[in-house]
Amino acid sequence: HSSRLKRGAVIPSERTLCAALSMSRVTIRRAIEDLEREGLLHRRHGAKTVVSSRLEKSLSTMTSFSEDMRSRGLEPGCIWISKETARPSPAEMMALGISGGDQIARLKRIRTADDMPIAIETAALPVRFLPKPTAVGASLYQALEARGAMPVRAVQRMQSTPITPEEARLLEAPPHTSLLVVERRCFLEDGQIVEFTQTKYRGDVYDFVIELHR
Repeated sequence: HSSRLKRGAVIPSERTLCAALSMSRVTIRRAIEDLEREGLLHRRHGAKTVVSSRLEKSLSTMTSFSEDMRSRGLEPGCIWISKETARPSPAEMMALGISGGDQIARLKRIRTADDMPIAIETAALPVRFLPKPTAVGASLYQALEARGAMPVRAVQRMQSTPITPEEARLLEAPPHTSLLVVERRCFLEDGQIVEFTQTKYRGDVYDFVIELHR
């Protein structure tokens, strides 16, 4: 399976796979096509098939970073930068629908896949949903689920932006890398806004995929 191979590894030919796995060529070809659609393999006409060196995220479903990475056979991780209770910024006030006198829990961390830095994530939540941000472990959503505040839907916007020297240092990225910035507002079933998150993804290793239907 491609998840057991390093990114960039060459996949054996269909004939070799048929002999090694005792499967028909049709079955092997269909499996390769499925893995290519999922973004796990990359191939060009007349070239070798390799394990994709880029990560793809579908925008058709609401999933966490950890779920995305595990679905691709990668181990998610994080490096915490800060966990604090603070006054909201103007952007956080507007996104969460709160006033400047309210307090928020603000969590900032570097998200990793197989120990490689992928993104810088800053999450802001009203303190009624997360009164003790320092108690959050590896998963913010597990902490929210334990408090009965698991988001059920989200609205997000995307844009690109140049990377700053500090962001390049944190992400171990080349200095001219572009960032894909995703801002997401998450809602509870009753419509309350539970979370506002800004995630800055490395544009050189991360793609967003949208499936369209007529």
